[in-house]
Amino acid sequence: MKALVLFSGGVDSSTCLAMAVKKYGSENVTALSIFYGQKHDREISAADAVAEFYGVEHIKLDLSLIFDFSDCSLLSRSEEEIPHESYAEQLEKTDGAPVSTYVPFRNGLFISAAASVAISKGCGIIFYGAHADDAAGNAYPDCSDSFNKAMNEAVWLGSGNQVKIEAPFVGMTKAQVVKTGLELGVPYELTWSCYEGGEKPCGVCGTCRDRIAAFEANGVHDPLEY
Repeated sequence: MKALVLFSGGVDSSTCLAMAVKKYGSENVTALSIFYGQKHDREISAADAVAEFYGVEHIKLDLSLIFDFSDCSLLSRSEEEIPHESYAEQLEKTDGAPVSTYVPFRNGLFISAAASVAISKGCGIIFYGAHADDAAGNAYPDCSDSFNKAMNEAVWLGSGNQVKIEAPFVGMTKAQVVKTGLELGVPYELTWSCYEGGEKPCGVCGTCRDRIAAFEANGVHDPLEY
């Protein structure tokens, strides 16, 4: 079996990559990173480093043009500031809508692109790192279990029963993801999660806050310097 891992260079996808390599061997794993017009390229640089660490093939796609019509605060074309609040604080202001850092249907697009690449490269499974904390409160609806099940069925049918989706963390918290990664020896010092593109992670955006808390919940310090 060959596996394709949707790979951002962050905590969740790096843990997915480690799981895939352990199960299938690095020679049977391909990492797929997608540039979508984000405000910095730190994620891609981190993805390069982690892919090199595991010795896997690393493919990069540019799908940024698709998001030219979005004003998501993560995108370079947007003048919106990235919120320096927890997701819970942000959701109090959205009236049930996703947070401003939700990129429109990003995971749906990424999974569709990954399915095409997977079929072409003979991969029977796609790993991606959606977890329960991101789906909570509808912050990122394309990280939910129901979304994952629907996409899994669509990919399975649309690929002619060739490709399945594996989202091992969809029912787990980020703290549980980090626990899994620590057991696997994931090089978290090479990863990047921050929505800002500075020399160091900002420590105050939603994803930084979640990351720091996840390491603290496991009784360890995040290896990145804030």
